[in-house]
Amino acid sequence: MVSHPIPPVFDRHSKVLILGSFPSVKSREAQFFYGHPQNRFWKVTSAVFGTTEPHTVEDKKDFLLSHGIAVWDVIASCDIEGSSDSSIKNVVPNDLTAILNHADIRTIFVNGKTAEKYYNKYIKDTIRREAVCLPSTSPANAAWSVNRLTEAWKQILS
Repeated sequence: MVSHPIPPVFDRHSKVLILGSFPSVKSREAQFFYGHPQNRFWKVTSAVFGTTEPHTVEDKKDFLLSHGIAVWDVIASCDIEGSSDSSIKNVVPNDLTAILNHADIRTIFVNGKTAEKYYNKYIKDTIRREAVCLPSTSPANAAWSVNRLTEAWKQILS
């Protein structure tokens, strides 16, 4: 069983919550979200807001909070082989109430189909809120270019 090692990023000004499935090995090593150098999350979100791409953990936190974005993952712990979403078993979901009770989250987005699957299975009925599925920024989603992802991810601006 692997436990999620990264606390959520949010403050009372957060309006959008973006949930991944579970941090990759690289993200767990970096102790921050979307830490794999091939993941396009930071490239795409910075393009959506027309800003330079943040690189340090501190810059990434500042970027998220300054744009009203909260980030966390659906899964608190699970059995997983490496970073393989298809190997995820024995899921324990994260409790989103800490975020939802302290921030004015207007829309919840999930980053990819795996996050959507586990959100719908473990969280949606508990908090009674739908999540909008965005195409995954993972390098495994090679069919989507950065430009195409950026267009799709502009939904987070609303």
